[in-house]
Amino acid sequence: MKKILFTLLFLFAAVAYGQDKVVKTVLELGRTDNRTMQHADYIARNIGGRLVGTHMLNHAEDWVAQQFRSWGFEVIVQEAVEIGIGFDRGPWSGRMLSEDGMTLHFGTPAYTAGTRGPQKGRALLEPKTQNEFDRVKGALKGAWVLLETGPESGLAIDATAKADSLRAAQLAQGEKASVPMYRQMVEAGVLGFIRPSKLPMQVLYNRAACFELTMDTLPTACDILLDEHQFGTIKQKVADRQEVILEFDIRNHFFPGPMKHHNILAVLRGSKYPDEYVMMGSHLDAYDIATGSTDDGQGVCVTMEAARLLAASGAKPKRSIMFCIWTGEEYGLLGSKYFVEHKTVPWDKISNYFNRDGGPLAAVSVTVPPAMYDDFVEVCKPLFDYNPEIPFTVNRRDGEAPARPTTAGGSDHAYFSMNGIPVISFRESDIFGHDFIYRDIWHTEDDLYDKLIPEYLEHSAVVQAVTAYGLANLDHLLSRNGLYKD
Repeated sequence: MKKILFTLLFLFAAVAYGQDKVVKTVLELGRTDNRTMQHADYIARNIGGRLVGTHMLNHAEDWVAQQFRSWGFEVIVQEAVEIGIGFDRGPWSGRMLSEDGMTLHFGTPAYTAGTRGPQKGRALLEPKTQNEFDRVKGALKGAWVLLETGPESGLAIDATAKADSLRAAQLAQGEKASVPMYRQMVEAGVLGFIRPSKLPMQVLYNRAACFELTMDTLPTACDILLDEHQFGTIKQKVADRQEVILEFDIRNHFFPGPMKHHNILAVLRGSKYPDEYVMMGSHLDAYDIATGSTDDGQGVCVTMEAARLLAASGAKPKRSIMFCIWTGEEYGLLGSKYFVEHKTVPWDKISNYFNRDGGPLAAVSVTVPPAMYDDFVEVCKPLFDYNPEIPFTVNRRDGEAPARPTTAGGSDHAYFSMNGIPVISFRESDIFGHDFIYRDIWHTEDDLYDKLIPEYLEHSAVVQAVTAYGLANLDHLLSRNGLYKD
């Protein structure tokens, strides 16, 4: 009996030592060999914008999968998105041609028309009624039209037949319409439309039509978002009846598809509960007005480095850990939705999904339901004194449990939470006061590498690695008691 007890104690000590050694190695590598910013550099500076439908997103997927494989992970490449027509973007430039001319600061939503070389034309004010259209219809061919109506969120003008019908119905009822004379102006031969944009410029995509386009139904009129200050200058000149000539050279290219995009899922297989999972993830796709460094390159590089740290530390968790690099988030959470709805992992086998899709900030705490509190405290103990300058805490959630969401939210945790899967996430903070404001970069031209904050991202990779590893080594899945009201 004593021999059996001694053997059990020895095995328990060996396991505890092995786990502790892994955590210690993760913490040490986090300080001395943290490669988070190397991943960020490649994503932002070598690849850049990564839209659904582009070759750059496919290149990014291939690179992520290759990195995971090089670290020894089992990699699943899951096709989740298909779009019929591909879109790639080349350089763009514009000028106001006059003695007091200027170089124009502008962007165009993805899946909108280019110019096929430099195009010069007169600037005209938008006709908003049939009478105004009739007055200028002969001057519209080859002109650039300044719009004061239209979407303000960076989306393309809706040029679908459904939108045309809505405009016609609104005009017939005497209501205001978005670009009321749009179809008439296109048929009159305008070169394109110019709308004012606040700075930093937010430029998105052709949400209304991109999945329905064919090579026979491509847009023909350019859709330009121009610096609002330059727009105001040009508009005033045109209102004063001055002739203003604008020249644009926009290299937007369409090509036959289909283009297919994929979730990249890296698995560190569990030794005792291989079919149960702790999960973390971020989305790889990003708008191409900039480089997608923060939204969501920072999330991808933190997720990847958490995986690399565990692999380099020789981690062999009891439960599997899955690192998810999603596709198609910006076009409607397409990758994570596909994963959840196809039950790639059974919902009841997921202990928690950690999503990272925000600013380049430091993970400083986690707030959990009472039923999870003791587990998180035990798991996160190594983080409490990891970096005294960025203290980490575990907080017990007070009050009534929230209702389970019934509609999709703004990031890849949404379809998990809608189906009752825990999506406990880390609270992130600009603890040193670097004056980061998320709205400055959110889908704007300022979402660049130099907005990242290395000390925060490197710290967060360690936090995610240690927490995921600890949860994966529990003898049970996290309790869902009190997670939601139902």
